[in-house]
Amino acid sequence: MAVPAPSGPRPVPELDPARVARRLADGGGLVDVLTEVRARTGGLGAFRLDPAAPPTVLVTGPDAVQHVLARHPEGYVKRSHRARLLIGDGVLSATGEAWRRQRKLLQSQFTGPGMRRYEERITAAARVTAARWAEHARTGRVFDVGEEMRRFALDTIWRALTGHPLDAGTERELATVAEVMTALPSLPADAARGAVAGGIARIDAVAERAVAVARDGGAGPDGPGLLRVLVEASATRPEYTDRLIRDELVTLLMAGHETTATTLTWLYLLLDRHPEAREQALAAGPEGSEERHRALQALLHETLRLYPSAWILPRHAAEDDVLDGHAIPAGTDLLVCPYLTHRDPGLWPDPERFDPTRFTTPGRRPAHPGAYLPFGIGPRACLGLQFALRESTTLLAHLLPGPAPRFHSLPARTSYGITVRPDGPAPATLG
Repeated sequence: MAVPAPSGPRPVPELDPARVARRLADGGGLVDVLTEVRARTGGLGAFRLDPAAPPTVLVTGPDAVQHVLARHPEGYVKRSHRARLLIGDGVLSATGEAWRRQRKLLQSQFTGPGMRRYEERITAAARVTAARWAEHARTGRVFDVGEEMRRFALDTIWRALTGHPLDAGTERELATVAEVMTALPSLPADAARGAVAGGIARIDAVAERAVAVARDGGAGPDGPGLLRVLVEASATRPEYTDRLIRDELVTLLMAGHETTATTLTWLYLLLDRHPEAREQALAAGPEGSEERHRALQALLHETLRLYPSAWILPRHAAEDDVLDGHAIPAGTDLLVCPYLTHRDPGLWPDPERFDPTRFTTPGRRPAHPGAYLPFGIGPRACLGLQFALRESTTLLAHLLPGPAPRFHSLPARTSYGITVRPDGPAPATLG
């Protein structure tokens, strides 16, 4: 006699806590645990880093990803951000009605006509970087590719925010942003505040000066920047206090340069291993052509597939739900993991292989919107997606035809913190 299938939603399959403990005891980190959860439970699985705590649910299947992030964002909420000590109540960490107001104000600045005002500023920053690389090639100077990418991305977002090119003093002070971001995920919550207080104080001083200039009506060589929009909002929106303006400024500085710099660094490391991809992109069409532009974007998209800007997206179930046939009780913590979705061989054949033609050849990439989400999807997707792609493509158009970096050494490990980044310097010469 056949046993009838159970009716109703099923519990989420959970990885044996003993396996989690062994993985951690063997020196594995969160990414190793998540990889094993996905391998043993599929696109939806549960695990416990603390055996006494409720299980956390890992979401990697594209249907479940879309359900959580795009179809039911009110039911799966973002409670905070791991960098809240740095960004305060900026749009990345804001929730509820405050987030909706902040998002609405900023969204128009990063889409359509809003983006056009930044094009010349992006190009100017790319030209400065190209000139510096030409000097590196002439002198044979050893430089760190990661530092170069951070310098370019910081110059670009600073021009967009203030209308001024990045000066040496501001660059030195804002280098602290990357230091704080690196420190925060590795520190216990009770120790983090004291450990990064000095760095945040330096960032606050830069922000205070920039806000004061914007309030005084000061405009840079390219005109006023996005910071002026925030300052002007305070005249009609009482929530835009000096503190919130500071938080939005620091949020945009953090999100607007660290992720772009990391993506470009990864791309150059990948091109070192796959020089044929660079040659194919340059051969796709002449300089300035649409064919060349699409090929450069494909390099970026394939880099973002392997190393997405947001490698994990925490969410919290605000109410009971059924996800992919499984019960999700209210109060459950979830981790959507683009990093693992992008490495699913059922979605991306030969997923560990760097192959930009996935994004130029019809039918090579999965059509499901939940299968590729380096900037998230749904209402909380990254505001700066178009900005990041525009600045990265512009820089590649200036640098890629020139000499390729010859790396003297390569980062030995990958760091999985707020971003997924090379853990160590990448010294190189040109020519």
